[in-house]
Amino acid sequence: MPSTSGPGPGRTPPDDRPSADRRTVLSTRRLESYTDGVFAIAATLLVLNLSVDGFRAVRTDADFLNQLVSVAPSLLNVVISFLLLSVLWLVHVRQFEFIPRVDTTIIWLNNFRLLGVVLVPFSTSLNDEYSDFLLGRTLLPLNFVLIVAFSTWQWFHASSPRRHLVHGASAEAVHNGRVNSISALALAVGVVPLATLIGSAAFALFALDPVIARVLRRLGVLRATPDGVVAG
Repeated sequence: MPSTSGPGPGRTPPDDRPSADRRTVLSTRRLESYTDGVFAIAATLLVLNLSVDGFRAVRTDADFLNQLVSVAPSLLNVVISFLLLSVLWLVHVRQFEFIPRVDTTIIWLNNFRLLGVVLVPFSTSLNDEYSDFLLGRTLLPLNFVLIVAFSTWQWFHASSPRRHLVHGASAEAVHNGRVNSISALALAVGVVPLATLIGSAAFALFALDPVIARVLRRLGVLRATPDGVVAG
């Protein structure tokens, strides 16, 4: 997600910053710690979707293998949710490398994003238990749409030129972060209708992200950055 356009990550900007910046008096230290903790707990709770309680009597290796195969869909859902949470946490880390202070709006946008994060273990279990039903297949994708939407909103709010909340990233990197956020949101929305047809396999749509990024670079939508910074 360094640049000569402002102070480095986590550094306090100069005291002569614009007046619009003076209303942001909170550092990101506690917000980042809280966010990291919520992501870690949600990712850990995913394992509760896996259990051997339903295993029948195992007398041979073949029996054991059959039981493992029977829980494969549950394991796949856990892996998918864990990987997506990891990607979303990485986005959070990249963004806050360049946001040294936050205002109340960012705090609440982040809180609503974390609400979506804490619901992931629950929506993953619903997807696992009720995948035969339309609603059961779509609640998990909708959950991730909620998280990505608030993450996108948060970056657009922070990177607004009149708020002066982003420091240490070039204008090109900020622009690319916005484009990448919109692209991720579009993919998340696209997963929802696809999930009604093929269930969790619809999350494979996110594999198109590098392809889309390459196309956007060729079209000039994603800009070359002078410092190689990725802000979002």
